[in-house]
Amino acid sequence: MNRKKFIYQSSLVGAGLLLNKSLFANWATEFPIVRVPLLQRKFTSPAVEAAIAAVKKNIGNKEIAWLFENCFPNTLDTTVEFEIINGKPDTFVITGDIDAMWLRDSSAQVWPYLPLMKEDPNLRQLIEGVIRRQTKCILKDPYANAFYKDENKISEWKDDHTLMKPGVHERKWEIDSLCYPIRLAHAYWKETGDTTVFDEDWKAAMQLVLQTFKEQQRLKDNGPYRFQRTTSNPVDSVPLNGYGYPTKKIGLIHAMFRPSDDATVFPFNIPGNLFAARCLQYLGEIFKAIHYTAETNVVAFASHIEKLVLQHAVVKDPSFGNILAYEINGMGSHLLMDDANIPSLLSLAYLGIDASSIVYQNTRKFSLSNQNPFYFSGKAATGIGGPHIGMDYIWPMGLIMRGLTSKDEKEMAYCLKTLQSTHAGTGFMHEGFHKDDAGNFTRKWFAWANTLFGEFILKLYREKKQLLH
Repeated sequence: MNRKKFIYQSSLVGAGLLLNKSLFANWATEFPIVRVPLLQRKFTSPAVEAAIAAVKKNIGNKEIAWLFENCFPNTLDTTVEFEIINGKPDTFVITGDIDAMWLRDSSAQVWPYLPLMKEDPNLRQLIEGVIRRQTKCILKDPYANAFYKDENKISEWKDDHTLMKPGVHERKWEIDSLCYPIRLAHAYWKETGDTTVFDEDWKAAMQLVLQTFKEQQRLKDNGPYRFQRTTSNPVDSVPLNGYGYPTKKIGLIHAMFRPSDDATVFPFNIPGNLFAARCLQYLGEIFKAIHYTAETNVVAFASHIEKLVLQHAVVKDPSFGNILAYEINGMGSHLLMDDANIPSLLSLAYLGIDASSIVYQNTRKFSLSNQNPFYFSGKAATGIGGPHIGMDYIWPMGLIMRGLTSKDEKEMAYCLKTLQSTHAGTGFMHEGFHKDDAGNFTRKWFAWANTLFGEFILKLYREKKQLLH
């Protein structure tokens, strides 16, 4: 195969095709172009292109520059569908190789582009469209985690034992699904000053968010949500008639699923509850700015959740001192672990939750230790995984998050080196890879991991450029 043909074939990796590894071995030192060709890109931003050009020009590590050029624009290149509907922007964002929009993933996928909106009005409009599309999704079903663009499409999971509506891809209730759209809307407003997205539909969606959080406190009954699936995979279904294991009703928010889309063991997921508290604070800021009075005092609600976490979820570990549990039941039972999916315990600092506390620092050390049952060490790498794809699989997102939350240059450099050495010649991040063999990976087209990698490189470029040489 000649070089021209190889470059064309490899450029389709971002669209979901696997790069031929034997061919990569022949060209590895030349870093062939694998980005989607210009005419095939879904959306092109001059501001994003300028950031790519600056990084490529000004760092010495050419492989990292190549990875950045592929990964940072991957969401825009391959996953967005932008249009104007009734005079307003609308942006549907698929997660990659699954043709559906997750509230969590879509928020995270466009997050690193927010600082570039001032230089690119079209990029700003695209992100406004994400916020408006997420509003529609929440209004359709606040308990759903993923949606189709076609609001009449029937899901492959239509037989799940829950209230499945047309247009809903999956209905796994996860606290973070309602947090991420608030985080995105708040940051968009802070960057632009634009409050037009906070229209009557958005306000109605936020009332549904608050209603859902309160329903899932389950102070009086189990609430309207239950979920079961006929499956051989236990993490895809919720026990005890779809309501989960018993809890003491202490006021924390119940979650039947984690950000990995795996069922919780104990229904009080602590990263999710802390993320909810932070996003309720964001919501309070927005409500004050637009002079909107909600039925719920969101700031007091946030403070209440934080106090409950400190009261019930801090555990004294013999090796690390006081740490946060990953999940609890309010009756004294604690699950000590961490998962690479975000929000995780490790990611709390990244999500704007107090990173200076001794409890967080102790928890971070625990997460990155062999005491965490999903911290894997092998020939290829050492890092955090999770139950979603099984034992011994490390998630690049976990490595990226370790780098993003670190203050230690050696630790940042380790994360960078590991990510560089484990992309398996594809030029992109993956969902997970085996600890002993980076070529044994899952999901060759996973836009969230790609864009998050781009965010990490941009942070290093701005703050620790010497690590990129």
